[in-house]
Amino acid sequence: MNILSLAIGGATGAILRYLIGLALMRRYPNPPFPIAMLFVNLVGAFGLGVFFNLYYGSIPLSPYKDPLFLLIGIGFFGSFTTFSTFSVEATQLYMKKEWQKLTAYVVLSIFGSLVCFLGGFSI
Repeated sequence: MNILSLAIGGATGAILRYLIGLALMRRYPNPPFPIAMLFVNLVGAFGLGVFFNLYYGSIPLSPYKDPLFLLIGIGFFGSFTTFSTFSVEATQLYMKKEWQKLTAYVVLSIFGSLVCFLGGFSI
């Protein structure tokens, strides 16, 4: 059952991330930096914070046996957000020597995710 929960949540999160990415890339074909992944990661961090607050009321230390956490926390939000794509896009900016864009992307992604998670959790 745990694997099925992960699979359903993961598939849903990955599909939604893909569709949102496509929509943002169509709307902003030449963004100053990778806004599609930034947007998805910030929204995902916010959503995970909301989930933790509504479901647990705190940030649990070990929720990995909880079926709803597996479905939503790891499955959905784990595949909806992506650190690996962030790493590739940051490396591309680094290789192009686009220092200001790289700095903005990294700072907004990392600190923005923390702020969004805490903001979602505090709602």
